[in-house]
Amino acid sequence: MNFWRTLRVAWEGLTLNKGRSFLTTLGLIIGVAAVIVMMAVSAGAEAEIADQIDALGANLIVVMPAFQPGGVAGMGRARSGLAYPDDLEAIRQGVDGINGVSAEQSTVQEIRTGGNTLSGISIVGTTADFLAVRQSAVALGRFITDEDNTRRNEVAVLGSGIAQELFGEQNPLGQRIRIGSVNFVVAGVMERKGVVGNTDYDARVYIPLSVVFQRYSTSRFGGDTLNTVLVSAESRGAMEQVMQDITMVLARQRGVPTSEPDFGLMTQDTVIQAAASTTEAFRNLLGWVAGISLVVGGIGIMNIMLVSVTERTREIGLRQALGARPRDVRLQFLLEAITLSLIGGLGGILAGVGGSYVFGELGTMRTALVPMSVPLAFAAAATVGIFFGYYPATQAAQLDPIEALRRE
Repeated sequence: MNFWRTLRVAWEGLTLNKGRSFLTTLGLIIGVAAVIVMMAVSAGAEAEIADQIDALGANLIVVMPAFQPGGVAGMGRARSGLAYPDDLEAIRQGVDGINGVSAEQSTVQEIRTGGNTLSGISIVGTTADFLAVRQSAVALGRFITDEDNTRRNEVAVLGSGIAQELFGEQNPLGQRIRIGSVNFVVAGVMERKGVVGNTDYDARVYIPLSVVFQRYSTSRFGGDTLNTVLVSAESRGAMEQVMQDITMVLARQRGVPTSEPDFGLMTQDTVIQAAASTTEAFRNLLGWVAGISLVVGGIGIMNIMLVSVTERTREIGLRQALGARPRDVRLQFLLEAITLSLIGGLGGILAGVGGSYVFGELGTMRTALVPMSVPLAFAAAATVGIFFGYYPATQAAQLDPIEALRRE
């Protein structure tokens, strides 16, 4: 019996019990779809994290005070903070290949204007380079300038959401607002940026960094010292050189050896690598779950094929009596199992691709279809069919023709 004739016989055997065949493939459809959807969810989560990190600023280098052993409960305590404005100016003047140097110092205050009062608003003290470092833009008016910081001008730039809550459709420029106990003049309104990470950039108010130190500083801040300085390199390729230059300039500025600086540098790559390790663990977990679904589907195929062998014992004996060899019988039942798995694989691919799209559109998590997941899932389905179909096929091939013909 040639291959194509055997395939036709196998197909006829499957179509005799369409309902049972469909239910058998359903396990594989679910398993294959689970592989594709779960890989899409994992890739979407990874892309979302990367986008959020990029939205915080391109080619960002974070400079922080170094930590030394000691402090509360052995958590470590920071050495002297970064000096404002001396350390910022040293980097700005002494390091080439950067777009800007900025810093942020936050406080939470109440804002009042006219009859409106907003509580628990994040007030961020920063510098003129904030826009370049954080890749932000002003929609109306202007941003904080170097002169504002030098003169400690009490001006404020509102996030778009805050501007809407305080002034509605009214032009906020030139309006007075009271932040805590200090009166400010609105100088600008930021473009809408939305939520990045856990921060709602539209719900912030920006004021000169020097004013935060003067009006809102507490002993916790340690005077005019900073917990972080943000530096934006011109390109990703220049980051390594920029980091070396920052180390040399700050070490000279602060009078410490470059071999033992009292500050540290961190890039977005560090954050991305940490996020990547988390998403990889998440992906592995999802992969195991999807793999278990495929194994369950394969066990279903093996179970149904064993039932089929039992039900068709007389048919097997008759085929052998008419000249079918054991390998022909084995091939027939193996092809039935493989056909079931391939049909389940194709159905799973359609369900998985469609499910990834629907889940991304209607769900709260972003999905990104991984092209490699489609052939991978299909190959897994075929492997499951061969692996779990071989035993029932072998059982059928080993039946004795005489005993098979006697079987009721």
